[in-house]
Amino acid sequence: MSVTYHYPRPALAVDCVVFGLDEEDLKVLLIRRGIEPFAGRWALPGGFVRLDETLDEAARRELREEAGIEKVYLEQLYTFGAIDRDPRERVVSVAYYALVKLSEHAVRAATDAREAAWFAIDDLPKLAFDHEAVLDKAITRLRGKVRYAPLGFELLPKKFTLTQLQRVYEKVLDQELDKRNFRKKVLSTGLLIELDEVEQDVAHRAARLYTFDEKAYRKLEKEGFLFEV
Repeated sequence: MSVTYHYPRPALAVDCVVFGLDEEDLKVLLIRRGIEPFAGRWALPGGFVRLDETLDEAARRELREEAGIEKVYLEQLYTFGAIDRDPRERVVSVAYYALVKLSEHAVRAATDAREAAWFAIDDLPKLAFDHEAVLDKAITRLRGKVRYAPLGFELLPKKFTLTQLQRVYEKVLDQELDKRNFRKKVLSTGLLIELDEVEQDVAHRAARLYTFDEKAYRKLEKEGFLFEV
């Protein structure tokens, strides 16, 4: 039986804040819009949700279609529903944030994105829609959660040094950390596996390599463990 829906329905969209880290900065992925509104302006990857997909599926599809990014850590962030956030119509957007290893993800623009590029979070162009507010919310969430959940490992290669790990946290938190205290804390968690390997092709003394023990983390998480930095 067909049922008529008597109430107006806003369009539903997803927007994705994708963070990556290089040797210098914490960065965010932006796409240059190829269509109106805001054609030519930089924005977060995203788009409208299809009727036959979940929100998570829509977010992953948009990342794949607009920037060529797949298989990343993705978490729902917040819902943005200001009446005038989109000049076309009433659009409610569910925002996500993602963490990627820059060395493993070469971005490429597609569909309605004219260009895709990484920008340092402290050197951004003016963004379309309300995407500056979306990005600010994502940065706040990332800086809060990285203090108690090991999200930093999502930004690192599979094998890393303690110095690289500390640099991730310093870049995300935008503050310097005491080297001795940081190493003492992370080593005491039991979340690192020390490898019988050292850095290769470095000018300085080669440092020991480690990897993240995700299985140990899942066990500790069930016991109420908090990763405090």
